[in-house]
Amino acid sequence: MKNLISLIAALIATTALGASAATSSGAPTARQVADPLFETVSALDSAVFDAFNNCSSPEQLQKHAGYFAPDVEFYHDTGGVTWSRQEMLANTEKYVCGNFRRELVPGTFKVSPVKDFGAIAQGSHRFCQFASGKCEGVADFAIVWSNQNGNWQITRVLSYGHRPNN
Repeated sequence: MKNLISLIAALIATTALGASAATSSGAPTARQVADPLFETVSALDSAVFDAFNNCSSPEQLQKHAGYFAPDVEFYHDTGGVTWSRQEMLANTEKYVCGNFRRELVPGTFKVSPVKDFGAIAQGSHRFCQFASGKCEGVADFAIVWSNQNGNWQITRVLSYGHRPNN
């Protein structure tokens, strides 16, 4: 009986660990895979941050800029607010390019539709220093995407809850 209880406990633990690993692996759930909006916004998120991560190249910085509306509002809990693409880009070039990269925290990305407008993407991301390779900070984000006739642009960004990466 004691061996049977131990076996059942081991099976439950293994199943729970497997479910936890599947959830935190960053692999999309079945609902997300079947959701075209999720797929579109996820691809946009990957593209905008691929350009962000390589923005020390002027071409990549301009590519990054192209994802943002000219009047984008960017709210950063520790850095303040910027009110335009031009201002946001100047900060990105000055503080980000060549210094660190953004990584999406696996399993945190969510997309919600905004009727007759676009979508809201939210999740958590961490920032990793190029020099040391260390990922020292993590934050939550919400990004509002506008879809005008198939042209997706970011109109609002909230980056908040910055904290050490544990």
